[in-house]
Amino acid sequence: MTIHLPTIKQLQYLVALRQHGHFGKAAESCFVTQSTLSAGLRELENLLGIVLVERTRRVVRFTPLGLKISEKALRVLREAEELTDMARAEGKPLHGELRMGVIPTIAPFLLPAMLPRLRRQWPNLKLFLREETSQAACDALHRGQLDCVLLAMPFPCGDVEKAQLFEDRLFVAFPRGEAPPDTSVEPRAIDEQRLLMLEDGHCLKDHALSACNRPEMRADAAMMGTSLHTLVQMVDNGLGVTFVPGMAIDAGILEGTGVDARPLSSDHGFRQVALIWRRSSPREEEFRLLADALRQIAHDLNPSLGTKTPEIREVELA
Repeated sequence: MTIHLPTIKQLQYLVALRQHGHFGKAAESCFVTQSTLSAGLRELENLLGIVLVERTRRVVRFTPLGLKISEKALRVLREAEELTDMARAEGKPLHGELRMGVIPTIAPFLLPAMLPRLRRQWPNLKLFLREETSQAACDALHRGQLDCVLLAMPFPCGDVEKAQLFEDRLFVAFPRGEAPPDTSVEPRAIDEQRLLMLEDGHCLKDHALSACNRPEMRADAAMMGTSLHTLVQMVDNGLGVTFVPGMAIDAGILEGTGVDARPLSSDHGFRQVALIWRRSSPREEEFRLLADALRQIAHDLNPSLGTKTPEIREVELA
């Protein structure tokens, strides 16, 4: 008796539709036409003998069983990808495609120095980068859309392995003339009524609040910004104060402004930049090799960071 099984392509179509909730966007993500994707899903439904998706003009709605099957399809696709990863890991290290997520408070400050060095060191590495907030990057990692993520810890990212790269100190940024004469800023000295912070979804916000140990800051923040560059411009225009990581200052984010920065005086006045990957990934040795290279690049940019690899110290977020 011949048993006809779903194809990988059909499962990819199903998962893409679940992720995008739109036939056109799902087809675009799979690099096929909408009619091709729709036909593939019809074939899958006929093969299984069930309806997976209710189709209307405006809404794509998965049936209860369709939701369960799409979740299973995602796990099947991840296992299939790990088959190729396993074979690749036995060959040349860091050879071929690697999909890395990078959070917005790291990407613009580390990538310009990181990419040329990695390209020279591993010319056959095809590094595809995706800039996302911490939670979105973690979700994409566990869905198999990313192989690894450059993340600032601590952050609850599920069942992952970590390689710490360096500690990134937190600074408080003030408009011109408002910075205290002291060499550092005590958390209690920050006026929460003038505090400008990143929008929810950026882990830098949680790291800064945790370092200050002042829960009321979360509710009293004056305004939210979409990026560090936006917040710095707001501070430069005298609208308040904000938190800026040291790597951003080293990269010149304050250049051309009147903003002054002072380090935050706190036992946890830093974030820990790490490379993370799924615990089940067969490419662990490659990721640790990549982490060593990133750690050295960071040290070359700022020798005070050091090249040690201490364990991640988990700090409970406020």
